[in-house]
Amino acid sequence: MTRRTRWPPGGPARSPGHDLPAAAPLRILLVEDDAADALLVEELLIDTGLRHTLRWRHSLAEALAELADRPTDCVLLDLHLSDASGVAAVTTILRTVPEAAIIVLTGLAESAAGAEAVAAGAQDYLVKGKVEPELLQRALRYAVHRKQVERAGAELRENRARAQENARLERGLLPRPLLGTSAVRAITRYLPGRERALLSGDFLDAVCTPDGVVHAVIGDVSGHGPDQAALGVCLRITWRALTLAGHGGTALLELLERILVAERTRDDLFATCGLLSLDLANGRATIHLAGHHEPLLVTEDGTAPLDARHGMALGIAPGLNHWFPTTVALPPSGALMLYTDGLIEGHCDDADGRLGTDGLIRLIDDTAHPDPDSHLDALLRSVRALNADRHTDDLAILHLGWNARSEPHNPSHP
Repeated sequence: MTRRTRWPPGGPARSPGHDLPAAAPLRILLVEDDAADALLVEELLIDTGLRHTLRWRHSLAEALAELADRPTDCVLLDLHLSDASGVAAVTTILRTVPEAAIIVLTGLAESAAGAEAVAAGAQDYLVKGKVEPELLQRALRYAVHRKQVERAGAELRENRARAQENARLERGLLPRPLLGTSAVRAITRYLPGRERALLSGDFLDAVCTPDGVVHAVIGDVSGHGPDQAALGVCLRITWRALTLAGHGGTALLELLERILVAERTRDDLFATCGLLSLDLANGRATIHLAGHHEPLLVTEDGTAPLDARHGMALGIAPGLNHWFPTTVALPPSGALMLYTDGLIEGHCDDADGRLGTDGLIRLIDDTAHPDPDSHLDALLRSVRALNADRHTDDLAILHLGWNARSEPHNPSHP
């Protein structure tokens, strides 16, 4: 490098760096085995006017030890060291400190080596003997900025990949009713309150056992977040396995509570739960409520909640087992709607400011449609419109419909 003379106080010119606003000093590590070249770099850095700290190491081994111990924004790297030569030094440093920007220092006849170093991951290269303070300042600033952009881009790609993987995982955990009968049609709607989430602490499912009885569950884990979503999935999968194995009623709720207590991350987590057994052959339904809302019976004559006895939510007082069965007669045609409280706790125009069960029943009747899918879509649009087209709580709906013309259960189906 050409030796530079420092400007004296009040000298003829000011480096562009002097006019820049104050910022955190750049932490620069110089890796250079020639003391004269190192001194020239030091003087050039002074002339840039950049606020900086400079550390000098003679070899790649010393530089690696320094990088492991102290944070560094930019490495000025000579390509000819006593223990390393060429782009191998660049790749070695990047393996050790991938977040550091690298500017390589080359000789007059080594422009090709500088380009190779950039291709290997360096941010820039400078030719010894042709470096001016303004060029060095610009190279340092751009190198650090480009490295930050590079890291941000890599993190964004990693986050996108992780988000896509999580989305695929969450979609795989969403319930798919396993009915095996055309006598009952199950329709679901599921809207997590968390932004960009696919799963919430709400859970629902429906299966048909070989005796033709359709079993359904709906529940809501207290709170919002990934822990609640994981617990909700755990409870749903446990319910399905136990139901298909022949468990039901109060005994099934006891087992679900044991799983909740074993799997919850905090002692104050609990879950409301509603169990339903739909026996169309005998025209009846059996309900168990553990702190959950009654199902709504929807017929041509209107909508009304089933009169069912309530019990304690799961996990509130483990082992007390305060749950009770309620059996109700069913009409030849109709539907049962199970839902979580996210559907009724939004704001509306009523005096109490909340939709509530009565308001939900009015909306169900007002949006009545012969197609259940269209009916649920219209219902959700109305609920969201009343709540300024938003929802902050998790929301789940399970709609089980049947009619007198439905085909009977096929025992050959699962």
